[in-house]
Formats: sequence, structure tokens, C-alpha cells
Amino acid sequence: MQSKKNQSSVGLMIQRCHKWRQKRKQYMDMARQTADEIERERLMQTAEHYGRIVNAEQGKIDSTRGVSATAVADTESEVGENSDTSDASEADTTDDPVFPDFITDVK
Repeated sequence: MQSKKNQSSVGLMIQRCHKWRQKRKQYMDMARQTADEIERERLMQTAEHYGRIVNAEQGKIDSTRGVSATAVADTESEVGENSDTSDASEADTTDDPVFPDFITDVK
């Protein structure tokens, strides 16, 4: 019985999370189309707010799902740690700017 209640609860959390993701996308799209800088900043802040709500709700969903979600998260973090090291070595080579900060050899 408890399992069905948790499934229902998680289902509702997922629905809310989806709704908030749509709202976030809507505000970001509106911000991209707005010419007024102040209005754009307000819309981006609202979108950021919805992003924080989504992250918090996703954390609740993951913790409610229990051990299986923890095992998946552990596996993903191990994979992420391995890819982070390769990304770090790539970042060292790709972060070199193509152009210097200012050009001293102007003719």
C-alpha cells in the first residue's frame, strides 16, 4: 500500500516538475524576444526562479524513489567523475584563446 502511495506522490511531483519546466521555457523564450533590457532581466530572473524550483522538486523525486534512484545516481556520478578528468585535460587545451586579449603587433 505504501508503495502505491509513493508512486502516486512521485507521479504528481513529476507532473508539477514538468509544468514548472514549461513555465521556465516560456519565460526564457519571452526574454529572448523582449527588446527592453529591464523587462528581459525580470523575465530571466523569473525563469531562474522556476529553474531552482525544478531542481528542488527533482531532488525530492530522486529521494522519494529510494534505493534504485540512489544506485543510478551513484553509477552516474562514477561515470561523471571519469568523464570529468578527460574533460579537464580537454579544457586545458581548448581554453587557450585563439586571439590574445589585445593585439600588440598592429601594422
